[in-house]
Amino acid sequence: MTPSLRTENLTIRFGGHVAVNGVTCAFRAGELTVIVGPNGAGKTTWFNLVSGQLRPSEGKVFKGDREISGLSPSARAKAGIGRAFQLTNLFPKLSVLENVRLAVQARRGDGPRIFTRAASLTRLRDEAQGYLESARLADVAGYPASALPHGDQRKLEVAMLIAMQPDVFMFDEPTAGMSVDEAPVILDLIASIKKDTSRTILLVEHKMDVVRALADRIVVLHNGELVADGKPDEVMALPQVREIYLGVGADEEEAA
Repeated sequence: MTPSLRTENLTIRFGGHVAVNGVTCAFRAGELTVIVGPNGAGKTTWFNLVSGQLRPSEGKVFKGDREISGLSPSARAKAGIGRAFQLTNLFPKLSVLENVRLAVQARRGDGPRIFTRAASLTRLRDEAQGYLESARLADVAGYPASALPHGDQRKLEVAMLIAMQPDVFMFDEPTAGMSVDEAPVILDLIASIKKDTSRTILLVEHKMDVVRALADRIVVLHNGELVADGKPDEVMALPQVREIYLGVGADEEEAA
């Protein structure tokens, strides 16, 4: 089966520093892969190369059989690659509902129009409202996005990403900065996406309880290089992963 997404010798240099070094990796539908590694390992930079925020110094990115290395971030989004960032990426002055409605409208290919049928707008708003309910944001639908606390902004961004219905979902530390009470909402949303086996999910995450709960596969990056790739139990059993890349030493393992 053709991978839904793959990178081939993906590399980027900033001056003399190689941030991502020759990463070749393929991902398939129905699989949730967690990318782990210490700070500075190249995880977010690799995400930026895949989603188009950065152009590689060498290597290629493929969506299915199609090379997309030269496409802009918006063109990659249209091709089915959806990205949620570490920092929220919202329309701060628009309402929570309007943020999601615009995502629905963009997915349907409807740009801004002066004359739009009321029935069409109602359908868009109703669909958007459904995504807000899933993210537990229905009560704040009329608030400006900028008025939401950080946790709710993260939930809104995930709701917008789901509304776009991409083939490939990319989450960069989706629970970062969220409270213990808020994080399960995001994890439940990701778990609901995982039920659709036509979707591919990539997740950068440091929290090992999240990794254990969601991962079908773990990819480990270190110094910009891919150093381990496989089933969670197998990868996490590797001494170099446990002790160096994930910061879990022998004493912690015995305590667990």
